[in-house]
Amino acid sequence: MQTAEQNVPALQVTADGGSFRDPSGRVYHLDGLGAHRVVRGLSATAASTTERLLSESFIQSLIANGDIVKTTLLPHDDPVASRIVGMGWAAAVEHEPLEFLTWPYEWPFSMLKDAALLQLRLLDTAVRNGWILKDATPFNIQWEQAHPVFIDTPSFVPWSVGEYWQGYRQFCSTFLTPLLITAHLRIPFQPLLRSRLDGIPPEEAAQYFSGLKRFKRGVLSHVWFPAKAERRMRGRGRAEKLARSGRRQPKTMLLALLDSLLRLVNGLSYAPAKSNWSRYSETHSYGDADFEMKKRFVDSHTSVLRPRLLWDLGGNTGTFSRIAARHSGTVVSVDGDQDAADILYHRTLKGGERNIIPLVMDLANLSPGQGWAGRERAAFDRRRSPDMILCLALLHHMRVSANIPLPLFIEWLRGLDATVIVEFVGRDDEMFRKLISAKSEDYPDYTEGNFRLEIAKHFTVRDRLQLKDGNRELLLLDPKGLA
Repeated sequence: MQTAEQNVPALQVTADGGSFRDPSGRVYHLDGLGAHRVVRGLSATAASTTERLLSESFIQSLIANGDIVKTTLLPHDDPVASRIVGMGWAAAVEHEPLEFLTWPYEWPFSMLKDAALLQLRLLDTAVRNGWILKDATPFNIQWEQAHPVFIDTPSFVPWSVGEYWQGYRQFCSTFLTPLLITAHLRIPFQPLLRSRLDGIPPEEAAQYFSGLKRFKRGVLSHVWFPAKAERRMRGRGRAEKLARSGRRQPKTMLLALLDSLLRLVNGLSYAPAKSNWSRYSETHSYGDADFEMKKRFVDSHTSVLRPRLLWDLGGNTGTFSRIAARHSGTVVSVDGDQDAADILYHRTLKGGERNIIPLVMDLANLSPGQGWAGRERAAFDRRRSPDMILCLALLHHMRVSANIPLPLFIEWLRGLDATVIVEFVGRDDEMFRKLISAKSEDYPDYTEGNFRLEIAKHFTVRDRLQLKDGNRELLLLDPKGLA
């Protein structure tokens, strides 16, 4: 999130007080101020604009529909607001907390597409009501119940008649171009957005669409011509001047542009490949009886614990994420296969388990802390610890495919302070044998004995279930020393 004038994240005020830093680096402690809250300081200009914005009926409708996060301008006598005003801010605004934050480079294709459509719809509505969104970054969008929600209300500013949409280039770089690259070329956009938080600029994007590829839908208008124009302007040294020149864009032209972008984005598609991972529910190695027992084990223990936040690591197309979602507040299902994550997202939209957030991420290379000082975009495992974790048929992949020793992975699991359901795949299991068949190493340290030894160091076993004639075992674990 951003204030109207500075790149300052919202203040995270937790039940135990916690602490935060203001832009000058001073540390503040807010003890005894109640439950978790998300509050941000506003400059005088931003406070005046926000007060006016929140009085608009179109914004209140968008908030009521869940398209914009619930937002309240706090009175100065609010305990948190009074502290923030005492820091030099003119006012404070509070946003309804979201369960778990995610970043665009973790989303599957269809989630980025739906976020782009929300961004365009909000802008279209704003312009029709005399406002505009001054920027267009997917970092201003989060997810609530499989629904994209806009979180940066200070991005709304009054629109002057004829004012050019300054966020167009950013929208193309961070939303449209990544979608075009995946839809037209089947190149995953996630690594590109992870390495470039400001998106893929036109000149770089044009490199992907050489030759006849430039004629694919949307590329000439929104990638190739902008790249050519930027090269020409840079060569003449006029890029800065043009950015400040106050180009005019009549309302009819802006609305026509937004309509064409809406139609373009809505028409982009991505068909997941028919891989073993995206067809896990059909290709897993379990017999029917054992698979049903595994489902019941997960269902039984999640129904007792009823976690507010559950992670399904290696969730694939979500067979067990969907079971856990029946008894959980929010399920974050993580898999390295973007096809599987995209399939799960569509299933959550069609089914009843809309409290699932599918993410694309290599579990051996988790999203790191990024942005300023590595803290602007928190690392995946530093945002909020889950109450429960599913770790099913994953350990052998971490050991063999990712070369992560079992002690390191189990120690990392313990550090999350969560109840865990873990599955150990034995060396005699056909899936383990298949995994090591192309390897020169036998991984002699990957044994049931070593697994049990490491588990005993960090966890207490509450329940266990043997499957596939003893070749696999499910364990319900509580972290040792958990208060």
